[in-house]
Amino acid sequence: MGLHDATSLGLTDQQLRPLDGWHCTHSFYRFDRKAIFDQSINCDDFLAVLSPEGANKPARLQVGLVSGHKADFSVMVMDPDPIRVESVHQSLLSTQLGTALETTWSYVSVSEISEYVQSIETYRQRLTRSGEQADTVETKVAAYQKRLVKMNHQRLTPNFPLPEYPVSCFYPMNKWRYPGANWFTLPSSERHKLMSEHARSGMKFAGKVTQLITVGVGLDDWEWGVTLWATNPIHLKQIVYDMRFDEASAKYAEFGPFYTSYIATPEQVLQTCRISGHH
Repeated sequence: MGLHDATSLGLTDQQLRPLDGWHCTHSFYRFDRKAIFDQSINCDDFLAVLSPEGANKPARLQVGLVSGHKADFSVMVMDPDPIRVESVHQSLLSTQLGTALETTWSYVSVSEISEYVQSIETYRQRLTRSGEQADTVETKVAAYQKRLVKMNHQRLTPNFPLPEYPVSCFYPMNKWRYPGANWFTLPSSERHKLMSEHARSGMKFAGKVTQLITVGVGLDDWEWGVTLWATNPIHLKQIVYDMRFDEASAKYAEFGPFYTSYIATPEQVLQTCRISGHH
């Protein structure tokens, strides 16, 4: 089953491609067991849609088995072309299993480089103010510049983590605008300071948790989407708990629903969910 792209709307890829970054959609599905009970359904087209290989496939596609009642499985898709991203969802609904699929939730966003990422000059000024020697400052700045190129590439066009990170958590969030806690009226310097504190808390989990922040402002109901991958579920619990004490979260963050997924192949999803022909 082929996927569509921008040309199916008579548009070019460049007309829909972000200037930086990729389109991203998180979708969550539940199987309608009544619709497939005692039926023999061919699942080959379902498996083909969710295979990362094949013609016109999106740049990134990941499937997960969702814990709890909110959904049975999750699909995360990223690509420069939003029609190719959306085509995965529509193609799933068009499979033989499609009439037995309920979309329980989704989130539409794009990848970006946060305004709170330190520029080269800001980093240099911070080192200088701390009293570092001039030659030490320039050595550290050069090293940071090399890291920044890689980090920004990962923020915009991310590679999904290796199998060492088998568990994923996704949640949307807003910055509060309640009386006395309006993030968007804070001076830029104050917002940068709070986000720097927040970032330092997350650094303690290097090698245990990796993350991707995408922005849904103007695209969906929540302002940002947070995708975490971890080497063990306990690290998801700990990083979210620890970072809740940072002022950026404790005072200014509103969190949406949490979806925990275990990275799986489409075949493993069907087997675990006891779908016909894959018990």
